[in-house]
Amino acid sequence: MKKLTAFCVIFTLLYQVSAPAQDVLTLREAIQESWTHRKNIEAEALNPKIQNLQTQALKKKYAPQVSLEYEYQYNPILQSSILPVGKFNPALPSDAKESVQFGTTWSQAAGINLLQPLIDEKVKQQIRESHLNEQLASASLSTQKYLLAYEVTKAYLELWLQQQQWASSVIDSTGTWESYQMQLQRFQQGRLLKYDLNKALINHHNAVQKVRDARSQLMKSKIYLQNLTGRPLNPLENIQPDSNFFKSGFEKWMRLSPRWDSLPDIRQLSLQQQLALQQQQSEKSKYLPTLSLKGFLGANQYSNVLEPFAAHSWFGYSYLGIDAKLPLLFGEDKKRKLRELQLQSDQYRLQKEDESSQYQEQAATAQLQLYNLQGRIQNQEANLTLQRESVTLIRERVAMGQETAESLNNEELELMRMESQLAESQRQGWLYWLDYVKANGLLETLWEPSR
Repeated sequence: MKKLTAFCVIFTLLYQVSAPAQDVLTLREAIQESWTHRKNIEAEALNPKIQNLQTQALKKKYAPQVSLEYEYQYNPILQSSILPVGKFNPALPSDAKESVQFGTTWSQAAGINLLQPLIDEKVKQQIRESHLNEQLASASLSTQKYLLAYEVTKAYLELWLQQQQWASSVIDSTGTWESYQMQLQRFQQGRLLKYDLNKALINHHNAVQKVRDARSQLMKSKIYLQNLTGRPLNPLENIQPDSNFFKSGFEKWMRLSPRWDSLPDIRQLSLQQQLALQQQQSEKSKYLPTLSLKGFLGANQYSNVLEPFAAHSWFGYSYLGIDAKLPLLFGEDKKRKLRELQLQSDQYRLQKEDESSQYQEQAATAQLQLYNLQGRIQNQEANLTLQRESVTLIRERVAMGQETAESLNNEELELMRMESQLAESQRQGWLYWLDYVKANGLLETLWEPSR
């Protein structure tokens, strides 16, 4: 019995000493850590900011546009026109004409141009379209975060389940060691067959291997969760999931109302549908009139010699007016473009309806599977408790010579089999729960502060 106690204590201490102390890690903390440290999330978070800058740039199109202009021009061949000089000089025949050159060899102009848009529906619709693109970029970010949160939750569940399986396997190996020591003593007394002793040792070897396998899987689960959360990869780190989360069970999640509209891909399809409708408005606005205020303040200089600063050669010039435009033709098929955008809108609407239907079907299926599995887990837990009690009783009866060693070895094998079945059922149960939560749009409740 002393050897048994020493074996358990040493084995447990080896595991605990190899891992530094660590506070309990809640699921919400794990999800937040993954969002903070994953580079793909950081990169995706830049898209809404980029799109917002594009929106701000579009709004600037309503701001006054002011520019300084300067032009120096050499005219080697001046334009000539035919003037009816007879109309202006009675001394000449009435039909007399003469060619006259206009302009000078050198000319320059300098001044300030002003353009102030007053009415431009096209810019207004482009701004609305850009706002929708901002929302789409945010929805894309939400999708990436949602998928990562799902993976983190799955890894978190796996880590906790592996810890439970490791603890259970340690208990099993302790029991098989105790049985082997008891049967070894009886064998040495000549009261047990070598066959039964070998069977007991085989059971113990299998139990020890189960411990090693469980610890290996546990370390693997830790590494995966560390990778998702951006922590240093250290399989010996003592990450302790929040046991209160798992004690709460599944029932409280079943009472929550579905949030299908909050699912990122549903929201994304809805925004894409709105964007296609908005693009129709943008297309129509291209054919609407625009109104702008235009102005110029400056001066011109004309000279037949290269003298840019000659006195009395500059003449002031300015104007202020309204510029109205009504586009007629763009060389585009407006009806075809609008029809194309309408079909895209219908396409996104149908995809959204189909996605919603699939999520509802997945949620209903996961709920049925979970309810069915809950009953199985309860039966397995009850049977496992009875089996452990039976193994303990048989072990005592073998020690008193009232039961065969073969029965004990067989019952210990059955105990390990039942524990493996329960572990697999529990794992499947939490996966069904995760599918139910995801399909109902409730995954975000895992990182909400109130949860």
